[in-house]
Amino acid sequence: MITKYVDFTAVYLYLGLLNSKAHITARKDIFHMQSHLPFNDVVSVRFRDLDAQGHLYFANYLVYGDEVLGAYMEELGLNIMDPLIAPCLIFTVNIHCDYLNEIGGNSVVRVAAGYSRLGTSSADAVFELYNNADGVLLAKGGVTQVFVDPTTRKSIPIPSFYKANILERQPQLAAAI
Repeated sequence: MITKYVDFTAVYLYLGLLNSKAHITARKDIFHMQSHLPFNDVVSVRFRDLDAQGHLYFANYLVYGDEVLGAYMEELGLNIMDPLIAPCLIFTVNIHCDYLNEIGGNSVVRVAAGYSRLGTSSADAVFELYNNADGVLLAKGGVTQVFVDPTTRKSIPIPSFYKANILERQPQLAAAI
């Protein structure tokens, strides 16, 4: 069996996560963080999710975050899968992802999800991907969601029941509203 070792030190230096190689020991928090986000689920990496190099195709980091965020939204009472009965539509107007560690095939990823900001008609949802076996932080990112009236396609306030359910799970967000 061949064991593949990837040294991400140069990537971390480039991204500004480390000031120097000596800084690695002082920044172990980026490698073994425990999430403060209120919801999580596991995703098994499938062969079809990989690229030709044998690791997770970059766009699938976002897919995993979106899948778990969708499950969290449903748990909070917002089912938007059927637009004919959904109280609103949600348009994603911004998306970002910081790639911190490689995700290989046959991995199990724990994805944590929650919100970092609630506005009047928009919210910032965030996600973190961890190696389920050792807790290493693999990636983190987020999306900006705009809540939209299904008929007029204009922004509307975040549904009050949904905002209340988010604040029940993440009361620290109330201070910024």
